Amino acid sequence: MKLSEIQELIKFVSRSGVTEVELELKDFKITIKTPARKKRGGLIEADPLQEVQKVADPPVEQAPPAEPPPGHPPGSEKNLEETAATSEVAVEESKYVTIKSPMIGTFYRAAAPDKPPFASVGDDIKEGDVICIIEAMKLFNEIEAEISGKIIKVLVDDSTPVEYDQPIFLVEPH
Repeated sequence: MKLSEIQELIKFVSRSGVTEVELELKDFKITIKTPARKKRGGLIEADPLQEVQKVADPPVEQAPPAEPPPGHPPGSEKNLEETAATSEVAVEESKYVTIKSPMIGTFYRAAAPDKPPFASVGDDIKEGDVICIIEAMKLFNEIEAEISGKIIKVLVDDSTPVEYDQPIFLVEPH
């Protein structure tokens, strides 16, 4: 089995929501386990990838009507103002680009606990700059910026697991 096939299998398992997959061929055996995290009360927490995608989906932009349609109760102007404010926030957030994790692993902001982070909020980054490390199967992979810009937000805490394609940085492109 090729490395690319193993990576595709890992991606498939992480997306499917199963907690364990075992594959055995003639001279090859692989077991992939994803821990089911529990919250208080014994409830199983939802897949973090799904949660992040729901948050990261851009809001649908709606233009508010110029005046309330006939028959609307008094005070509906306030609702129109709230809709306009929501639309402005959506337009502002749409100018940012999300950098996503290229693999499953553990996210680290710095090369070592006593070293400064590769990228912090407010830092200017260039395409190709190392912005974090993701540890996967005892290998430390330097993750490079795909675009040049300014870090607006770090979306993942240091030393936490990340999923494939999970947003990790929010960047304002130059």
